[in-house]
Amino acid sequence: QVEVVESGGGSVQPGGSLTLSCVASGYTTSKMCMGWFRQAPGKEREGVAAIDSDGETRYADSVKGRFSISKDNAKNTMSVQMNNLKPEDTAMYYCAARPELYCPLSTLHFGYRGQGTQVSVSS
Repeated sequence: QVEVVESGGGSVQPGGSLTLSCVASGYTTSKMCMGWFRQAPGKEREGVAAIDSDGETRYADSVKGRFSISKDNAKNTMSVQMNNLKPEDTAMYYCAARPELYCPLSTLHFGYRGQGTQVSVSS
């Protein structure tokens, strides 16, 4: 059984930065694709960043150039650095992990996921 636990959410002003982290257990991250999807009230769920088992990354257009995802296989962790945050980034962010080589953004939510961590961006 794969378990993932997120941390690092919080409240920031527009233009600020946050780092979200995810610790996985029950499977090695070197053989998993992982990523983040978000859900805001009244909005569709959106896969925002993913990293494949080989380290290849992909991002939603809405966060490209502002978010950077990385993985530390030695620590079985994955994180996303979020810069230049905007009010529209406000959402619950979920870490997702799948024991597969490749994770399309659109299907991240089908993986094992944590309880989520809230990110709020406002002035």
